[in-house]
Amino acid sequence: MSLTREALAAMIDHTLLRPDARGSEVEHYCREALTHGFKAVCVNPLYIPLVASSLQGSTVLPCAVVGFPLGAVPSVLKAFETEWVIQQGAREVDMVINIAAAKEGNFAAITQEIALLKSICHGVCLKVILETCLLTNAEIASACHGAVEAGADFVKTSTGFSHAGASPEHVSLMRAAVGPSVGVKASGGIRDRSQAEVLIDAGANRIGTSKSVELIGIN
Repeated sequence: MSLTREALAAMIDHTLLRPDARGSEVEHYCREALTHGFKAVCVNPLYIPLVASSLQGSTVLPCAVVGFPLGAVPSVLKAFETEWVIQQGAREVDMVINIAAAKEGNFAAITQEIALLKSICHGVCLKVILETCLLTNAEIASACHGAVEAGADFVKTSTGFSHAGASPEHVSLMRAAVGPSVGVKASGGIRDRSQAEVLIDAGANRIGTSKSVELIGIN
């Protein structure tokens, strides 16, 4: 797939999730997103107030991660975190599933947790991070089915903090599992335009990367 620079930019979540990221870097990411027309700026909850303020009045969406990066916190805490980031201006929420529940085959618990967070979102886009490198294909498909049942807006491949990120094979599997009406976000290790276009061809309609400016061909 060959996309214009503008079309590709509009699919990108400009992402800064490093634990040592400073406020000045967050502000710089926001300026880049505004300049280049990225879809969203995705940050840790701490920086959502700053991002929401920096992007106010624009079409770029403030996005926060929840239960990040392990997903290994009780649902009630993910729910509180979701409420807080929305109150602080988040217009998109990227939550990490309970990966251990997926490995145990407890997809009912995963579906219930996603539904809980969806009930809080009230129009805020909810993306569900699976961490696909830790799951089998069957587990990925089952988690995707649970996300659809719970009303998620997107499923997402990876946090970028495990041992592997997005792959075309997993994106294709996720697209087949969720169908055409739910989004698929590819993230983790996406560093150049050719990688992004392969993932888009596989079924992704959102790209999460910290290399957004490089992806659209601006150095």
